[in-house]
Amino acid sequence: MESDKSTNFFELDIRVGKILTAEKFEEAIKPAYKLEIDFGINVGIKKTSAQITNYEIKDLFNRLCIAVVNLGDKQIGPFISECLVLGSISENGDVLLLKPSDEAEVGDKIS
Repeated sequence: MESDKSTNFFELDIRVGKILTAEKFEEAIKPAYKLEIDFGINVGIKKTSAQITNYEIKDLFNRLCIAVVNLGDKQIGPFISECLVLGSISENGDVLLLKPSDEAEVGDKIS
């Protein structure tokens, strides 16, 4: 008998995106950045916040990332987050962005 949890995974739309803008999220309780990410023609540009302040803002511009784009909007203080950027968490608590292959294109689906 299959679990509902495994079925839910296949409903996720996970895509390659390119970070267009990054700025400090001043109102956030925990240090975070507000990001605009381009996911290509089929998905477009989405906004999110991410606790990735271990990165310098200047190093995030045009960086490829991986995000879930179909979880719906989430209110985070005065900001609406439209996607979830994925990363691993190091032993010291830094979020390390998942990085697609160099051959990946903006908007590619992850499977």
